[in-house]
Amino acid sequence: MPRLSEFYGIVVYMYWKDHHPPHFHAMYGEDEVLVRIDDATILVGSFPRTAARLVKEWAELCRPELLSNWDRAQASTPLVPIKPLR
Repeated sequence: MPRLSEFYGIVVYMYWKDHHPPHFHAMYGEDEVLVRIDDATILVGSFPRTAARLVKEWAELCRPELLSNWDRAQASTPLVPIKPLR
């Protein structure tokens, strides 16, 4: 599971050849969520309110890079790290 980014204690991953819809995984402490790339909604799991807001903000800012990495992951090619939220 390649790590794409890390910010404010949140770690973002994406699996190779994962199921649709296009999404990424984020972990914060013991919590894990799956986040849809197209609209940044949480599909599975939950985060504390602030962590969820930060992930949504980052996903909206980085949508083109996330979609590009999704395509790479589906082709089993190396993923490109994405800048953290600052």
